[in-house]
Amino acid sequence: MNRKIKKVAVLGSGVMGSAIACHFANIGCSVLLLDMVPRELTDTESKKGLSLEDKSVRNRLVNDFLKASLKSKPSPIYHQSFASRIETGNFDDDFEKIATCDWVIEVVVERLDIKKIIFDKVDKYRKSGTLVSTNTSGIPIHMMLEGRSEDFKKHFCGTHFFNPPRYLRLLEIIPSPETAPEIVDFHMGYGARFLGKKTVLCKDTPAFIANRVGVYSIMSLFHLVEEMDMTVDEVDKLTGPVLGRPKSATFRTCDVVGLDTLVHVANGVRENCPKDEENDQFKLPAYINKMVENGWLGSKSKQGFYKKEVNDGKKEILSLNLKTLEYEPKSKVNFPILAQTKAIEDLAERTKMLFADKGKAGEFYRKAFAGLFAYVTNRMPEISDELYKIDDALKAGFGWELGPFETWDILGLKRFLEVVKANGKTVAPWIEEMLSNGQESFYKVENGIRKFYDQSSGSYKTIPGTEDLIFLDNLRDSNTVWTNNDCHLIDLGDGILNLEFHTKMNTIGGGVLQGINKGIELAEKEYKGLVISNTGQNFSAGANVGLIFMMAVEQEYDELNFAIKQFQDTMMRIRYSSCPVIVAPHNMALGGGCEMSMHADKVIAHSELYMGLVEFGVGLIPGGGGTKEFAKRFSDNLKDGDVRINRFRDSFLTIGQAQVSTSAYEAFDLGYLRKGIDEVVVDRDYQLTRAKEACLSLYNAGYTQPVSEKNITVLGQEGLGIVYVGADTMAHGNYISEHDKYISEKLGFVLAGGDLSDLTKVDEQYLLDLERKAFLDLCTKKKTLERIQSIVKKGKILRN
Repeated sequence: MNRKIKKVAVLGSGVMGSAIACHFANIGCSVLLLDMVPRELTDTESKKGLSLEDKSVRNRLVNDFLKASLKSKPSPIYHQSFASRIETGNFDDDFEKIATCDWVIEVVVERLDIKKIIFDKVDKYRKSGTLVSTNTSGIPIHMMLEGRSEDFKKHFCGTHFFNPPRYLRLLEIIPSPETAPEIVDFHMGYGARFLGKKTVLCKDTPAFIANRVGVYSIMSLFHLVEEMDMTVDEVDKLTGPVLGRPKSATFRTCDVVGLDTLVHVANGVRENCPKDEENDQFKLPAYINKMVENGWLGSKSKQGFYKKEVNDGKKEILSLNLKTLEYEPKSKVNFPILAQTKAIEDLAERTKMLFADKGKAGEFYRKAFAGLFAYVTNRMPEISDELYKIDDALKAGFGWELGPFETWDILGLKRFLEVVKANGKTVAPWIEEMLSNGQESFYKVENGIRKFYDQSSGSYKTIPGTEDLIFLDNLRDSNTVWTNNDCHLIDLGDGILNLEFHTKMNTIGGGVLQGINKGIELAEKEYKGLVISNTGQNFSAGANVGLIFMMAVEQEYDELNFAIKQFQDTMMRIRYSSCPVIVAPHNMALGGGCEMSMHADKVIAHSELYMGLVEFGVGLIPGGGGTKEFAKRFSDNLKDGDVRINRFRDSFLTIGQAQVSTSAYEAFDLGYLRKGIDEVVVDRDYQLTRAKEACLSLYNAGYTQPVSEKNITVLGQEGLGIVYVGADTMAHGNYISEHDKYISEKLGFVLAGGDLSDLTKVDEQYLLDLERKAFLDLCTKKKTLERIQSIVKKGKILRN
């Protein structure tokens, strides 16, 4: 279906409405955001002599909600300028404007009677063929169709965004029996490619998929903590990052979401799903009822399972004792298995060890997941006909790295089934049928395509929508052409290689540099081009500062000089190889990860990109070509009539303040990405596919090996003057330390091209040598070593 979405109407501007409006603005849509007209004047409006007929009053609610949303952290918008794409109005004066919109989304309060009033007006003013959807999280979709026109019914469905819409990838698509199939297909495709969502097709059942299973998981833990006499701190330690889940884990997540919201969903499932075999698990434990009664709902009420107190000017986080319902200082959690698995980066291997633990932690995992595994088997086909949808929904909606069926595959379907039974849980009959047919995994990969077990047919099928996408996880075992301890070089097909690195936090050390050089060497000889991308939580946290610290402390300066030069040379090889090199960063791309991107022929960035040269924070300057590259880009962008000093100051401050983009679009503003060359994709699943396409396109266009730049204009003393005066002023005003001043002068010296008397043309190697010399000098300073030690040992930035 060739349907274009240019303008979207969002009806309701509360927390979700405004955030949804912002996300459509993020992708370039014009947005009409409407809400109610206030019934009363505020004191401020009265003092100004305004009336209820003044436009500023009539649009006050929508404008205030949008303004609050744009100020919220983390920001719902990729770039503040994108907010200009949102037009605000009210239901009384502006409803007819929805006739100009291609999609109308209802995001008002969760009351069917109010939604029906809104839909009466939508049906009156919308043009034929306009999409209409509701963001409801619990009201049955079919109940909203009463009295609607046939065209409305055909184009109507549920589109359930998760909060916050920019950051949580899940978009549940819930059709009614009246929804046209092509409309469902459109939402599934558009949500993924344009909105960057993991679209999951749901049945019109209570709480749909993610909340039905996710809230079951939380409610069962509420009961399990009582059974096993566990604390809030213990459960959150066991159900957070160690398990591949967000830092907020279980109880902190409840505080963020709001206990009232969770209770509302749990009560809804209990009342509307009497035949659910785990219905009793949705009953609220006594301590939850008491918390709701006390108004301890989480962040919105300033206390929930956790509470922040300030004593003698010091902030302290207290956790709730579930027995006494009194707040206590957070306790030290000490499960031996957590120490044993701390060094294991591979989540699958870590998961196996956690579940095999003989202590209390292992018992907790086995009990909790026995219930979860049985529950998801019994929800099929009630909430979904395909198991992959349940995994997708939990991963995208709750931030789990592994879905329930994926976790069960890791533990072994047959082996852990015995654990499920031993814990008194009963799985659905199709599990036994599956095993009796000799099929012992929920997923398998064939010819680079991931397939899921389809319980209705008893066979494996390709996950719809993935046929034309490239996933490294599907190719790693079959298409790896070279590997070391830190990297895999994977053949993507059509003559394109991919370098994937998988070190701790994807830091860049000797093994990664070896992989890059090997990848380019092979691509130049036997292939067409190289993509650098990976599947880590973050693209790269930068160079391995732990190794830098060790060499600097041991005063092994020759080795350190060699290591820095090796890094610089590798970055320059990315820039000047005879084959195209594409870098595809996502999430954090700091320090060396940023430098790697800045030297690529082209960057295919994910929209959620937090990129920056942050070395200043550890007492250094970018030493892998980053400072050189900023000097080069300053020169490249100089135009006649420019105020050179202002441009130079901007470049200096970007590095000197360790500025990090809050999105890929901000990375263009900061100079890390290049307008007209680098690209942004919103769909993370599509990123590697697009990177491969870009690499092939450069090759097919007749890629020619670039020639090293020899005419870089540097300011010399003109630039140094502004740096030295600025740093001296800041130090005298106690805004920066003496060591900050010293680092600033070193940074300025490199950016300015050294102590040159006039504007001078220099080459890249000249700047790289200055950069490396400054980096080495800083490594000899005690205060820099203290800063590096603090980040390595404590994970904290030290200002000294």
